[in-house]
Amino acid sequence: MGYSSHLSKKQKYEDSSTDPRLRIMWALFVGISVVIIARLFVLMVFQHGFYVALAAGSHDIYNNLFPERGNIYIQDSRSGEEYPLAMNRDYFLVYADTRQIEDDKTAEDVAEKLAEVFSYDDEKKFEVFLQLNKRTDPYEPLEKKAEEVVVDKLRELDLPGIAFVRQPFRYYPEGNLAAQVVGFLGRNSEGDNIGRYGIEGYWEKELAGKGGFVQGAKSAVGALIPMAGRSFEAAEDGSDLLLTIDRTIQYKACEKLERYRQEFEAVSASLVVMDPYSGAVRAMCSVSDFDPNTYNQVESIDVYNNTNIFTPYETGSIFKPIVMSAALNEGLVTPETYFEDTGSKSGLCDTPLKNAGDVVHGWQTMTGVLENSINTGMVNVAERLGKKKLIKYIENYGFGVREGIELDTEVSGNIETLYVNKGDKIDCYGATASFGQGITATPLQMVAAFGAIANGGVLIKPYIVEEVRHSNGKIDQSEIKEIRNIVNKRSSMLLSGMLVSVIDSGHAGLAAVPGYYVAGKTGTAQIPGLGGYTEETIHSFVGFAPVDNPKFVMIIKFEKPQRKYSASTAAPAFGDIAKFILQYYQVPPTR
Repeated sequence: MGYSSHLSKKQKYEDSSTDPRLRIMWALFVGISVVIIARLFVLMVFQHGFYVALAAGSHDIYNNLFPERGNIYIQDSRSGEEYPLAMNRDYFLVYADTRQIEDDKTAEDVAEKLAEVFSYDDEKKFEVFLQLNKRTDPYEPLEKKAEEVVVDKLRELDLPGIAFVRQPFRYYPEGNLAAQVVGFLGRNSEGDNIGRYGIEGYWEKELAGKGGFVQGAKSAVGALIPMAGRSFEAAEDGSDLLLTIDRTIQYKACEKLERYRQEFEAVSASLVVMDPYSGAVRAMCSVSDFDPNTYNQVESIDVYNNTNIFTPYETGSIFKPIVMSAALNEGLVTPETYFEDTGSKSGLCDTPLKNAGDVVHGWQTMTGVLENSINTGMVNVAERLGKKKLIKYIENYGFGVREGIELDTEVSGNIETLYVNKGDKIDCYGATASFGQGITATPLQMVAAFGAIANGGVLIKPYIVEEVRHSNGKIDQSEIKEIRNIVNKRSSMLLSGMLVSVIDSGHAGLAAVPGYYVAGKTGTAQIPGLGGYTEETIHSFVGFAPVDNPKFVMIIKFEKPQRKYSASTAAPAFGDIAKFILQYYQVPPTR
């Protein structure tokens, strides 16, 4: 009986184990378990970081701490008083929590009130009404840059669902003043603020500072969990910059430059004023300009470019003193060395080299070559030098390389044509370079080169940032950087005297300042085009004063003015601005 019962139970077990329904259920259970385990493995291992970030809003704290961007200052170079050129100013972001807008009537009333405050037209008012009517959005931006006085009105109205938050924005209190120098704060492709052009672009890393963060776990009620781990790194505010730019000189010089540009109907104009002994840039303007506060409201982005460092050009006759200084320094000529001008020079280029206006000057001293801006006379000087020495001095003056000034978008000029033919004999390229054709330079390079003539023969690196003031209190002071001695003091003094004669007895009489010895040179350069040079010109004047102890060196450039020669454009503009600078610095007359 017992055995029989045992067999019966065993048989039932064997029958159940072979039941296909049970085997299918078992297989399904195992399959589902494998899928769940695999999915958990993917979530916990491969996609762990994604879900940690997704849960951060409800479980973790990760709050980026944003640094304050550094300010940019200009100065009164006489007193040392400082003025903000770029600073941070608080505005308000106005937004709506549409969950608090109960119905269409409320949305309509709120839109009406906002239209009164912000002066919306009917189209904009309807757009805001649609935004308010979303009803489920806790953050619907309405105005990104509202003044505090406007927000005060919103506070008084106490509109349902309308809120605001204070935010810092970049503000340029001087407007257009030194616009291409300072640049502006724009946005990159990811929507982040980033410096563009000028100081803002070149010094982006220092001005922006370094962001910080605090990270930790929080409980359901929002309190930090002490034992859950926490990390913190404080933000590091950006550095402040003090520029060498003199506020008054910048304002007056650029104002006068723009007035002359309009009078001469030039396409553009530029100017640089520099201390020849230190290299400190006291003014730098490129007109037409723009307002960095509204940088996106320009007709062309070309106005962002600082033509003093961005636009090389064939300088024309202002390059002649550079070559003359080399010959003086080598002892190959003196100011009284004679040269007979026949009006043209053949045998070097495919066509004869001639003077402007095909004028023949006859016998002239080297001083007369500069006074009358004789092209063939400068070719004679270049032939005396030879090509190797010509190239050496041009390179020593810094042409063909960037000055390295602390501004974004600087480019170098081009002197590659001088290297086309080897040997020491002057060829066509060397001959044309002697009077400023076939090679290019920027206005900054020219003013630095003339600075060397003014200070006794030493090339000084131009600079525009005087101090970098770090958030930790450390201050980096710029130092004068002497690059190299180019000519001896005697040669620079002789050339300076010759350049005084250019103004006193030559074509540049309108650059004179009564009571002072002023040195300088005009330049009228044809603009190259397809198949040769066009009739359009660029006018320049570069000079310094007073000659015995120069307070400044300055270049002025006009692009395509509607007058024939620079003696009637750049020269009088130089004289006017030079007179103001000498009076500003209270330099006593010596003449």
